[in-house]
Amino acid sequence: MAGLKHLIQCHCVLPQYRNLEIPVFHKFVVFSKVDDREDIIPKLCKCNNCGVIHKVFDFCKSELAYGIDESFAISSQEDIRENLSTRVCDILDSHKCDIATWEQVDDIFSNQIWNASVIISRQTVAGSTQIKSLTIKSPEKFKIETHLRQDDIDS
Repeated sequence: MAGLKHLIQCHCVLPQYRNLEIPVFHKFVVFSKVDDREDIIPKLCKCNNCGVIHKVFDFCKSELAYGIDESFAISSQEDIRENLSTRVCDILDSHKCDIATWEQVDDIFSNQIWNASVIISRQTVAGSTQIKSLTIKSPEKFKIETHLRQDDIDS
């Protein structure tokens, strides 16, 4: 079964929210693989804001991995790059994709989940969201599509 992207909440606060009375904690996207029972396979990941290591153990749930400041066991873009074609890496690089997107694309290739789509870019402007997705049709065939989604409800 294909893995999934989901949000993890860290205990750090982005600079623009530091002066709020009630803190708004930072959330970041992670990619998790699932087992045959559709349970998350636990893994370590790093907050993209403060660098703290989290142990992800369920959807949207993690605990801080105390005593670990740095881990070479966490997947990096450079690790994943070795598994993918240059064309796919160029697409991910040009869209400045996060590590969760790289892991999702790697999972699609590793498990041969052809015709799967991955969101590689998203921008919200004036009540609409423009989404760009990469559909992987086969090891050497890809399709990039854009979609405009209306977010505001007109009354």
